[in-house]
Amino acid sequence: MSMTDPISDMLARIKNAQAVRKKVVAMPASKVKAAIAKVLKEEGFIRDFEVTQEGVKSTLTIELKYFEGRGVIERLIRVSKPGRREYAGHDGLPRVLNGLGIAIVSTSGGVMTDAQARAENRGGEVICLVA
Repeated sequence: MSMTDPISDMLARIKNAQAVRKKVVAMPASKVKAAIAKVLKEEGFIRDFEVTQEGVKSTLTIELKYFEGRGVIERLIRVSKPGRREYAGHDGLPRVLNGLGIAIVSTSGGVMTDAQARAENRGGEVICLVA
């Protein structure tokens, strides 16, 4: 069965796993999901991630991060959806909690944070907001 929005599925799995304090969460992998996980790791929202290949299937495993018993990710909001894509120029990218959170943006230079996209004067599709 095909999924209409695999990125929303990824974000929902992360939120649900963190709500029940799981250490790891696994999901079907893709290049975009791995790029999002890489940004989350670089920004300190998750501990680590790994993509494993089993025959034809590849699996993305994310190790979640907690601080004093609470999940590091407080909010994870999908912005651009298959039915309504949200694009922004470099000057129109959202600022999440005055820089305490990040917006993950898909640009022509790859998937990056809003701050990196602003620094490179790149706009693109706003995938999600993380705080």
